[in-house]
Amino acid sequence: MATLAVSKSSTKSIVNGIIGGLAGGVVFGIMMGMMGMLPMVGMLVRQENAVIGFIVHMGISAFIGAVYGFVIPRFPNQIATALIGGTVNGIVWWVLGALIMMPLMLGMNEMVFVIGQPQWMSLLGHLIYGVTAGLVYYVLTPKN
Repeated sequence: MATLAVSKSSTKSIVNGIIGGLAGGVVFGIMMGMMGMLPMVGMLVRQENAVIGFIVHMGISAFIGAVYGFVIPRFPNQIATALIGGTVNGIVWWVLGALIMMPLMLGMNEMVFVIGQPQWMSLLGHLIYGVTAGLVYYVLTPKN
């Protein structure tokens, strides 16, 4: 019976993470749309289109939220954890996604770890995503 309780708890945490990730994804997606970056995200699936880019972005946001929801229950359920955890999550995925995976997947190998104004704006978006996702997760999670 304890295994079932842990499983339900883990599932709920992951679902809360997905919801938080989608909320953060909407905010970051709006920012990306305003900067004209969504067609580039669409290129990840070979479709240079803002709508497709937004859909891809939201899928990635849900996945990252699920990972957050899987990891974050190992820490105290406090507002500080949501803020710090969201910030760290945003930075980690900025490095993995924007600085490494995105350039590689788009065949822009020379852009890996290149940091200019677009990448700093991307960091800001990832931080806003992470904090939003963390706060929404925190609000959705029952407090002990």
